[in-house]
Amino acid sequence: MKKIMLMAAIVLSALLSSLSAQILNPVRWEVSSEMTSPTEGVIRYSATIEPGWHLYGTTLPDGGPKATSVSYDRMEGVELVGELVPSQAPVEKIDMTFNLKLNWWEGDVVLSQKFRLKDGSKGYAVAGVITFQGCNDGSCIPPTREPFEVVSEGFAGETAAEVEPAQNNEVSVASSEASSSAVDWWKPVVFPDNGETTSQNIADSSWWYIFIWGFVGGLVALLTPCVWPMIPLTVSFFLKKNNNRAKSIRDALIYGGGIIVIYLGLGLAITMIFGASKLNDLATNAVFNLAFFLLLLVFAISFFGAFDIKLPSKWSNGVDSKAERTTGLISIFFMAFTLVLVSFSCTGPIIGTLLVEAASVGNIAGPAVGMGAFALALAIPFTLFAIFPSWLKEMPRSGGWLNSVKVVLGFLELALSLKFLSVADLAYGWGILDREVFVSLWVVIFILLGLYLLGKLQFSHDSPSDYVSIPRFFMALVSLSFAVYLVPGLWGAPLKSVSAFVPPLYTQDFNLYAGGDFKEFDDYDEGMRYAAENGRPVLIDFSGYGCVNCRKMEGAVFDTEVISGIIRDNFVLIKLMVDDKTDLATPVTVNENGKDVRLVTVGDKWSYLQRSKFAANSQPYYVMLDNDGNVIEQPYYYDENVEKFGEWLGRGIKNYSDGK
Repeated sequence: MKKIMLMAAIVLSALLSSLSAQILNPVRWEVSSEMTSPTEGVIRYSATIEPGWHLYGTTLPDGGPKATSVSYDRMEGVELVGELVPSQAPVEKIDMTFNLKLNWWEGDVVLSQKFRLKDGSKGYAVAGVITFQGCNDGSCIPPTREPFEVVSEGFAGETAAEVEPAQNNEVSVASSEASSSAVDWWKPVVFPDNGETTSQNIADSSWWYIFIWGFVGGLVALLTPCVWPMIPLTVSFFLKKNNNRAKSIRDALIYGGGIIVIYLGLGLAITMIFGASKLNDLATNAVFNLAFFLLLLVFAISFFGAFDIKLPSKWSNGVDSKAERTTGLISIFFMAFTLVLVSFSCTGPIIGTLLVEAASVGNIAGPAVGMGAFALALAIPFTLFAIFPSWLKEMPRSGGWLNSVKVVLGFLELALSLKFLSVADLAYGWGILDREVFVSLWVVIFILLGLYLLGKLQFSHDSPSDYVSIPRFFMALVSLSFAVYLVPGLWGAPLKSVSAFVPPLYTQDFNLYAGGDFKEFDDYDEGMRYAAENGRPVLIDFSGYGCVNCRKMEGAVFDTEVISGIIRDNFVLIKLMVDDKTDLATPVTVNENGKDVRLVTVGDKWSYLQRSKFAANSQPYYVMLDNDGNVIEQPYYYDENVEKFGEWLGRGIKNYSDGK
């Protein structure tokens, strides 16, 4: 049983293959040194690697993960001899994730670096950074930097902690101009206690959203050709197995409960494998979004009939045979597990999309609630038909309409995949999927979907049809109408109903829409200086390229004439993207909660600002400051109420004027 659960969890974890680090320290380092002779010695970098993880080697081809390396910021009294020498040779394999031949260590390893004392040296001090990256079968940690220092006994110089920051090759997080100013714009703030609050229980509302999303996903999964034919087969199994109707009803209820338990267990397994504290990285991680775009694209092509994606038949056959050989509760549970495995080719894309949405909750309840709701919707019909078998006569028979459902899902998966590609495109600044390109693709996709529903477009697996049914006609009407609704977006219309999916308006090359037209800064210190010089309060928008609720706020609130007018006439707007992957000109090391943290990208810098100054890390997050960097009103979270947001801005303007 444990093996089967593990296999199913691995299948789902493949959908999450580009997830950011979920184990905080899969690789731990200890650095030591010793003299091997009066003039020579060795520095040992000992890596302790968590089971299941591997550490990449010191030489890797371009285009792959980060190789392990050691750089030196300080070297006194010694000179290096030769290269790093590992205690064991790394394993060489073809990594299908990167499509490269890579090498790594799967167990603990020690890297040794020889050195010799310089003439006249009575001691030595060496300090630097170990850069490394590790992965397991389902996820990778980002390239990580581990500082180190070794000092010999009798060394007369200063330790690294006593060396001035400039000598240690470190810089301040704030710009040099801001640092030299008498105003410290980075200092932590204290929010005023004025009885007003703009916060809301986002977690509770998100859980309801995830529950509804999961339940709808389960209902959609029922209509796929992998699941629908299983209903009469499963019900017949229970009716034939038991002549006692009461016992049949009891078994059917247990079967439905088994489906829920299995999917709920898988949702919890995903959380346990990758960690609850960082599940919200799924929604903003650019690499993951790119990988998920490719997965959804493959599933869409499969739904169109190009090929079938199935789990190994021996899995489902093995579980099915166990169900036949066993009795009682175990037999019923294996029947439920057979359904889960057999239906994977149709439910996999739905479950994967659901888990991405559930991850945005950033709590262990997210995937559990989503998978539980999905299983509930899937289990209810099986249970009801088993209790009321006469309903089977009224159930539509399997046929070509099931394949049509699958093709429609293919179109929807294709449209949804572009959202994930857009996140990666925005984070890395590729500029390949600007707003008008995205909207154009959606217009074409939904026009083609409408034509397919009207029978004007057919795929190889479709059954011939002499007429268009009423349901297909109305679905085609909805699809074509939606395509027409999207057309004005090519010229900059806000498209508020889909603002969470389409790229932001600033990526539009040709924009006839005037809403949201105001100057904004993407650098905190630069924006604060401009505000101080012009005597204006500051509105900071902590956002992210992969933040769905941020796009909703921009389309529903910021792009309205009233809000854009207030901001344009009264504020200096600073928008900071916490998932911006642009490298900093000089990496920055900061001390956070007693631990040195290396900030490498622009997004790292703004994320640290939000955490250190405002003690917050969720997006969207809005805060108003005066020209000394002090808050003038409570922060504002996700709430699309335009009037409420306008009142919040008004209080900030008044408080800023009163404080002058």
